Amino acid sequence: DCVVTMKIPGLFQAADVITSAAFYTGQRGSLIYYIASDYTPSSTQHLVDPRYILKSCCLPVFEPRTHQELHETARIAADLGRKYNTPVAIIASGVLCHSEGLVRLTECTTRPKAPLPENMSDFITLPVRARMFHDQVRSTRIPALRQMVEDSPLNVWTKGDGRVGIITHGVNTLFVDEVRATTGKNIDVLSLGFTYPLPMQLIRKFCASIQGPVLVVEDGYRFIQESILAEGIQVQGKGEDETITEWTPALIAARLGLSCQAQHSAAASLPRPPMICAGCPYRLFGQIVGKMRKKGKLEAVFGDIGCNTLLHFLNAMDTALAMGASEAKRLGYVLSRPEAASTCLAVLGDGTECHSGMDATRNTIFRNIPGVKVILNNEWTAMTGGQPSPTSPANLAGDPNRFDLNASLTAHGAHVVQVSGYDKKALEKALKAALAAAETGTFTTLVVTGTCIRKMPKEAYGLKMEVDAELCVRCGLCQICSGIEADSEGLPFFNNICTGCVRQNAACAQMCPHGAIAPAKDQSACGLTTCPDLPVAPASIDVPALTTDLPPFLSVAIRGVGGQGNLFFGRVLTQLAYLLGYDQHNIVKGETHGMAQMGGPVISTFACGAVHSPVLMPGTCQCLVCMERSEVFRPGFLDMLRPGGTVILADTAIVPPMFKAENYPSMEAVRQALDAFTVITVDVLGTALGLGDPTGRSANVVMIGVLSTLTPFDSFPDHYWLQALKNVSPKPAIWQANYAAFLAGQSLGKK
Repeated sequence: DCVVTMKIPGLFQAADVITSAAFYTGQRGSLIYYIASDYTPSSTQHLVDPRYILKSCCLPVFEPRTHQELHETARIAADLGRKYNTPVAIIASGVLCHSEGLVRLTECTTRPKAPLPENMSDFITLPVRARMFHDQVRSTRIPALRQMVEDSPLNVWTKGDGRVGIITHGVNTLFVDEVRATTGKNIDVLSLGFTYPLPMQLIRKFCASIQGPVLVVEDGYRFIQESILAEGIQVQGKGEDETITEWTPALIAARLGLSCQAQHSAAASLPRPPMICAGCPYRLFGQIVGKMRKKGKLEAVFGDIGCNTLLHFLNAMDTALAMGASEAKRLGYVLSRPEAASTCLAVLGDGTECHSGMDATRNTIFRNIPGVKVILNNEWTAMTGGQPSPTSPANLAGDPNRFDLNASLTAHGAHVVQVSGYDKKALEKALKAALAAAETGTFTTLVVTGTCIRKMPKEAYGLKMEVDAELCVRCGLCQICSGIEADSEGLPFFNNICTGCVRQNAACAQMCPHGAIAPAKDQSACGLTTCPDLPVAPASIDVPALTTDLPPFLSVAIRGVGGQGNLFFGRVLTQLAYLLGYDQHNIVKGETHGMAQMGGPVISTFACGAVHSPVLMPGTCQCLVCMERSEVFRPGFLDMLRPGGTVILADTAIVPPMFKAENYPSMEAVRQALDAFTVITVDVLGTALGLGDPTGRSANVVMIGVLSTLTPFDSFPDHYWLQALKNVSPKPAIWQANYAAFLAGQSLGKK
């Protein structure tokens, strides 16, 4: 049996294979497609409903509802695939993929390998065989699958009062359950395990049992709704031109005419686009290209998918369409405008080049199209979590990598020039030379190198930079990075997220025309004149038995900016809930990933006890934690707070890139806008820095300490909080820092 994982873009990238393999009818092991949808979208550009193409392929589509069901899907799909001799598509909701829930592991099982046929030629799908296979699948597989879904225990009918019915699927089932529990409405619910084929007999029976309307709640377009209506069964759902692609508990409640107790603020949130990390090796390239565009030396920059997309926010990119498409677009542009060969660029990352971009490189060489293609080689698939790529030092198995990107490009016939992403002058020279060569018919592949800073060794960090106030003319040219700011008089200073460009040639220093920036003379470890004495963290913690009843429900929502440790905060809370015994009820954690982690808005939600959904209903959250003060106004955040709930607000300001600091709201203005709320303001970043943490990363743990002092969270002994912290980050050095930060946070909370 074989499992293949992908997101929606991957489904369409692999569509040739998937559509061809769908109709093979010989005996084989199960082929299972795990497909993560993204109907927000947060980490893809695809809002396309894949069920239409999967239906045309005659593939059963299973959409798990919970994390437990997601865990069990592999066994279910493998059994299904072998029994009905079909590939199986599992569509996991983006909400389910970007959240965590309780999972009880099932027993490991094995099965004999499927025997290979003696005649391998059965795998040749010639047109005449394709016709034969298609007819066989239509006449045998689909009727058998239809009967299977009618009898499947994965269809769940929750009886209500028979007045209103909902037909739903996947994680929407949890949303509907949350609405029922929160509002007390006794709605009938039919939750479908399979969205293709549909159990039409069961659906007909369900609809006949409802006195009033039946609403179809589904993600994507209207696949289920249209299928039911085509059978002559009357249901309601989304309008033909309606834009909802992903439901939430609040949207479902509103569609049912149910109101939510929600508090609001009239203050608007700030635009906060994602950004490349402080010290990223792409930074100088982006600055140079942006400057060239302003001077009219570049008329178009064709971008791609990945961290390089974020160069758009440095005014260094025009387009970003699909993975590997940048060079293909540049090629087409130059074919239609030959004079533009020396005034445009194609830009993409190393992972994307190896995935699908090399096809365009080869095509450009084949067609003798001049110009410049830039490959930003950071050695990893950085944006989606730092997975190995063909350019990484080691492969997925940990074996040393033998693939050589430059050698491969050279073997294709490309003229390859390599330059460091941390060498401004060399970058400018290489770009100028490559564009000049394009005028004479040369195609240059410029490989810009620099390891992703998230993959740099720990010892590469910690270099402190300083500004010579006498040499500095306050010109602002160094203000290119989130790690450097300017005071009220325009004098630059380095904040806690400065990486010192990981001991490479610091980008800001190269931007300064007066040599006013250099490594600091004082490189003391903690960044303070005198490093503080910290309380010694215990090697082990004796967690006492609880002597009080657990609250029936706990919930916290944490907002901030990517990089502040908001998701870590949520992990600690889930560990706490598990230690307290909430695993006997329910524990859920939701989060935002994707591009949001790169300096954009991030939210992590946590709830345990009497809860169903990782997406909280408005007016139900006991405490809102905001790690960056302006993020408290992000739409939908304050709406979550229940009457009488508390907002814990960090007095931390992270001014978005390209945003004027003078327009950023003051703490006084934020307090006034939150006048109707119960707000506790704390300086968690300052506290973390005062503990000798120069990065400020422990500010989130300081905030956890503050939370532990508030009702109802103060009813749990400190031992539980500390053990939860230790479980999440057990390394001695990190545990020591977190222990001190937690105690400091408790002191803040008790003031």
